[in-house]
Amino acid sequence: MLKIVPDPPRTSLEDTLIQITEHLNGAHSVAQQALLGTPRPPEHGLNLATLHEIERAQLLVEFALNKLQTH
Repeated sequence: MLKIVPDPPRTSLEDTLIQITEHLNGAHSVAQQALLGTPRPPEHGLNLATLHEIERAQLLVEFALNKLQTH
């Protein structure tokens, strides 16, 4: 039987981590814009927490990438 749709290309763990970093950078930018647009309503704290969590995730991805590149 012929396959009409080819298999998707396999990506390395490093490529996947780089893509995650790009998505986190976009999410960080959106969260910053949301924070700038909310002077001090209750959502302000949630936006700060979101930024913090995104920054922590970025650090973990950078750590993982460094580990991959040193091996």
